[in-house]
Amino acid sequence: MKLKQRPEDFIVEELTTVRPEGKGPFALYRLEKVGMGTPEAVQAVCRKWKLRLRDVSYGGLKDRHAWTTQFLTIFRGPRRHMKQSSLHLQYLGQLNEAFGPGQVSGNRFQVTLRDLSSTAIEACLSGFQEAARFGVPNYFDDQRFGSVGPNRQFIARRLIEGDYERALKLALAEPYESDSAARKEEKRLLREIWGNWASLSQKLRKGESSKVVAHLQDYPGDYRGAFALLRPDLKSLYLAAFQSYLWNKMLARWLEEQCRPDQLLTLKLQLGSVPAYRRITNEQYQQFTRVTLPLPSARLHLAADDPLRPIIDAVMREEDLELSQMKIKHLREPFFSKGDRAALFTPTEAKVQIAEDERHEDRQKVTLKFTLPRGCYATLLIKRVMAR
Repeated sequence: MKLKQRPEDFIVEELTTVRPEGKGPFALYRLEKVGMGTPEAVQAVCRKWKLRLRDVSYGGLKDRHAWTTQFLTIFRGPRRHMKQSSLHLQYLGQLNEAFGPGQVSGNRFQVTLRDLSSTAIEACLSGFQEAARFGVPNYFDDQRFGSVGPNRQFIARRLIEGDYERALKLALAEPYESDSAARKEEKRLLREIWGNWASLSQKLRKGESSKVVAHLQDYPGDYRGAFALLRPDLKSLYLAAFQSYLWNKMLARWLEEQCRPDQLLTLKLQLGSVPAYRRITNEQYQQFTRVTLPLPSARLHLAADDPLRPIIDAVMREEDLELSQMKIKHLREPFFSKGDRAALFTPTEAKVQIAEDERHEDRQKVTLKFTLPRGCYATLLIKRVMAR
């Protein structure tokens, strides 16, 4: 099975009930982009219109390897369109408040799976029908963990420990396969002469890393202050990655308690395999749809008799942490989110199309169309659909 062979194979349309009000300080736009992530697209818009990044607000991150549409607002933004090679920004009108995650009602997907045999087609259809009927465990998928490098170290874990230097070095110098050639060279320099701030300040291109290095050159040893200079959206992603990793472990334990062994199957995620289910009963499904699990943080206070407490305590023990430690000391931001996440999601408006695959001789393709609630991962649904 091949996924995302071209951007048109993965189409995402963000859904909202927000409509322009004709007045207000926030300009509303529809952003259509191809082959670039949301942060990169927003930065491109800011460069073109000479905007401050903090004046741009959006509801969520959309995949780089896809054709996506989403909404954003710009405080006192230009009332005009913008078109570049990989993005189109369409001005829609004015709002009285910034657009954010709370204004996203869901996402509509069209996903094409290629290079399939007849047997794989049958398995795909069966898996998709099961998912539409009984839902899918609502794990955070691999995109959530983009800040976790090959050595699987979490930046947030280092922050919890108060090791700001290690956190900063992971954020600036950890290598990733997706790094551009220029970024790889910059990270190599940072790793090789880390601490020689004078030399680094002469060799690095102007950007976020050079700004941090300049601070350390002026204030040697102030790694906490240097970390604070990183982009707010990136700092939030670092914390979200670790919190989501813990939440996934909580959901995995809960599922193993709720399902019989013969009902379980395995999904492979970047940070390890997790259990999913098949052939659950209607009673189990109805029960599962009512369950939410809290995001772990120091602000989470559980009653002694809370049925989820043993699961959460066990996960935290595995990480040699307590809930009270899930906070970042001596930094005004970022902070771990507080809230609950549904244990499963169920795709709606599910449709299937089968056709000959024009890119692979004597093979077929399947196009799946469906809508998911906000914050749920279509890639996780595909993993469940294709799981054996």
